[in-house]
Amino acid sequence: MGPVSPAGPATGIAFGRGVCGSLDEASSREWLVTDGLGGYACGTISGLHTRRYHGLLVAPTAPAGASRMLGLAALDTVVVVGDRRVRLSTHEWAGGVVDPRGHEQLASFDLVDGVPRWRFDLGAVQLEVEVGMAHGLSAVGVVHRLLGGEARVEVTPLCTWRDQHGDRFAAADPDVEPTGSGLVFESAYRVEGPNYRPGGEWYRGVHHREEVARGLGATEDVWAAGTFTADLRAGDVLGVTASTDLRGPSPDAVTLVADARARADVLAAQAGARSAVDRTLAVAADRFVVRTPSGPTAVAGYPWFGEWSRDLFTSYEGLFLTTGRAEEGRAVLVRAADSVSEGMLANTADVGTLEYNTIDATLWFLHALGRHVAATADVDLAAQLADTVVDILSAHRAGTRFGIRVDPATGLVRGGADGWALTWMDARIDGRPVTPRSGYPVEIEALWINGLGSAIDLLGRVGRTVDDWVTLRDKAIDSFGTLFPIGPHGLPDLVDDAGQARTECRPNQLLAVSLPHGPVREPRAAAAVVAACRADLASSVGLRSLSPEDPAYLGRHRGGPAARDRAYHQGTVWPWLMGPYVDAVRRAHDDTTGLLDGLELHLSEFGLGSVSETADGDAPHGATGCPFQAWSVAELIRVRASLADGPPVPPT
Repeated sequence: MGPVSPAGPATGIAFGRGVCGSLDEASSREWLVTDGLGGYACGTISGLHTRRYHGLLVAPTAPAGASRMLGLAALDTVVVVGDRRVRLSTHEWAGGVVDPRGHEQLASFDLVDGVPRWRFDLGAVQLEVEVGMAHGLSAVGVVHRLLGGEARVEVTPLCTWRDQHGDRFAAADPDVEPTGSGLVFESAYRVEGPNYRPGGEWYRGVHHREEVARGLGATEDVWAAGTFTADLRAGDVLGVTASTDLRGPSPDAVTLVADARARADVLAAQAGARSAVDRTLAVAADRFVVRTPSGPTAVAGYPWFGEWSRDLFTSYEGLFLTTGRAEEGRAVLVRAADSVSEGMLANTADVGTLEYNTIDATLWFLHALGRHVAATADVDLAAQLADTVVDILSAHRAGTRFGIRVDPATGLVRGGADGWALTWMDARIDGRPVTPRSGYPVEIEALWINGLGSAIDLLGRVGRTVDDWVTLRDKAIDSFGTLFPIGPHGLPDLVDDAGQARTECRPNQLLAVSLPHGPVREPRAAAAVVAACRADLASSVGLRSLSPEDPAYLGRHRGGPAARDRAYHQGTVWPWLMGPYVDAVRRAHDDTTGLLDGLELHLSEFGLGSVSETADGDAPHGATGCPFQAWSVAELIRVRASLADGPPVPPT
């Protein structure tokens, strides 16, 4: 093997017939490509659509995926060799029948540089299929390439136009306008390919098995809108493209796929990737970074999340700084600062409506800004946002929404309001928090103290007076040590307004150790926190949100919406917490060998080339939630880089 290039070797996640030919195995592994705007194409190795969110063109209709519409659902492909017709699609129908069973013809699947590729072995004929999306344009290309033999290939687009969270059933026939190169569906998007023959019928009762498991609507109807055909010899291609841009022809499918592969080279070089895992993660991070009319941001997860400030700034260092995208990150910080109101950062901007309903998103913003300025020495940015930083600190000290305020006696921040869940443990059922944490949550105090430290550093760089903030930080650190003593389960998770500590073992305490300006600084104290979390919370793919020894523990994150929300923070594993855990282990001067092995293996287990949102608390920790989650990917990127950089920097 020759020397590794600075951009690292090409990524490769691959499966053979053993996985591809098993419907359950192949349908449990999902692929994703994105358009850089919040839209995507997504599906399973088998081709079976197990989710209502699976499709080849899911287009953003509001910035950063705040809303999306499913357009081109799938392509039904038939290969004709002589008198033999082989259907390569895989569909499940209401009632449980799977027909056709195209996955049984699938010889292999691989994901190289973020481009999914299927190879079908039909004896004398082999067909390769690849999918790529444009970057910065809502357009997808599907390339069918004959690798051997001769055959006629027929491709039928299955079309709809519906909200990605909903469904659609056959009623009146849709408006389909044939064009010279294909069709326009309901004036929403065009589908183009060779030798289009108009036609149309409803495919009724398409079944999505994963939605049954999630307790949601599981069937829909789609419109089979004619056929594209081509007679191919080895090396020839049939390309189909779909795009919401109706102003002209869609981009060439072969070009879209080639450009997607070339983008991986750029991303890997930008991130300084030196291994296949580095390169995989650089591509994975790029899936979440999106452009909006007001600047760049990040989607929290695919296929159903949009932009969330908490997720964005928890992910910030891994998505932007570690991957060499500091300039984009700078614009993210400036854009977010514009949303600050009464010292709080907007958590969502859903179709233009700003929502201020978190206690931690603003504190994560201070952390991200501090890390950016420390990493880049961007004093101009520090000066530009200094007033915003002072406004945030002052508003917290004076008091803001939801009872969020600094206690003048302790310097710590309390928060909470009846019916609201303001921390990241934010699940609610029927308007009531599953995990009420009003008062003084341990990670909020850690983030507040860390935010003060970040602000002191930033303001000092631009000559601002910091004496008052230093005094407040020192008081908060002293108070933290008094109110949050280390016990058998590590640090208390919460101190309520009456001063009573809640001592169940949760991973939130890790932030007190892991943050660069956090309150737990002494290695023996850090070791005690790590020991508690290692004993009760650590798994190979993340940290449980509650100890299995707790009576309230729920080990499976499955079932309908209420069941999943009930388990969300009551034992469910969260991969993003592996980042703070590794930082805390290093702070305790403990061994980190093997801690990330499980997550690196996870890259080929669920959302391919990415990291899931959650996993079951019980072994074997099967992945749940979003298959592709920003902060899970970002924290793996960040902490892998920190381990490569050497020993941790002592806290300041």
